[in-house]
Amino acid sequence: MRKLFVCAFAFLCLTANVSAQTAKNIRKERQEIRKASKSELNEKATKTARKDAKKLKKEGWITVPGALPLEKQLDKSYMMQMEYDEDMYPKYLMGEAMSIGENYDAAKMQALELAKQNLAGQIQTEVTALIENSVANKQLANEDAASVTQSIMGAKNLISQSIGRTIIVMECYRVKTNKNKEVLVRIAYNGAMAKAAAKRAIQDELKSKSDDLQKRLDQLLGW
Repeated sequence: MRKLFVCAFAFLCLTANVSAQTAKNIRKERQEIRKASKSELNEKATKTARKDAKKLKKEGWITVPGALPLEKQLDKSYMMQMEYDEDMYPKYLMGEAMSIGENYDAAKMQALELAKQNLAGQIQTEVTALIENSVANKQLANEDAASVTQSIMGAKNLISQSIGRTIIVMECYRVKTNKNKEVLVRIAYNGAMAKAAAKRAIQDELKSKSDDLQKRLDQLLGW
C-alpha cells in the first residue's frame, strides 16, 4: 500500500512538473509573440501601405477607436496575401466588401456576410485553377475536369455556408452625408480550411456522379 502511495505521489509530482514546464513554455512563447507584436507595431509601415492608406483617408475612411492604424492594417493584409504553402497554394484567401447602414454594427455584420460571399468566390477561383493545372498535367481528363468545374461554380453558396471562423484583417468606415455609416471590411481565411470548405461543397454537388471521380479528385487536390 505504501509502495502504491509513493508511486502515485511520484507520478503527481512528475505531472505537476510537466504542467509547470508546459505553462512556462506557453508563457515564454506568448511573451515572445507580444514582444514581436510590439516591435511590429513600432515599425514603419511599408511604402505601399502608407500610400494606399493616404488615399483611403482622403476618401474619408477612418478606423474605430482602439483599432490599428490603416497603414498597419494594410501591411498585415498584404503580408498575409503573399504567403504560400509548399504547393504554391495561398496560405490565406481574402474577401472584401462594403455595406451602408444607419447603425455601425448592422452595417459591419452585413459587410462581413458579403465578404464571406466574396471569399467563397476566391475559393472557387483557386480550386478551379488547381483543376486546370491537373488537366494541363494530364492528371484529369477534360470531360471530368469540366464536370468538376461545373460543380465548383454551382457550389458558391455551399462554400460560403461551410466557411468557419475568419480573421478580420482590415476594418474601417466613413460617415455619409446623411449620417449613415459605410463600413469596409477585409477578411482572411486559412487556405487549408478553404480547401476543406470547397471539398465539402463539391462532394455535395458530385453526389449524383461517380465515386471514382470523387476519389481521383481527392488524390489530385491532396484532400
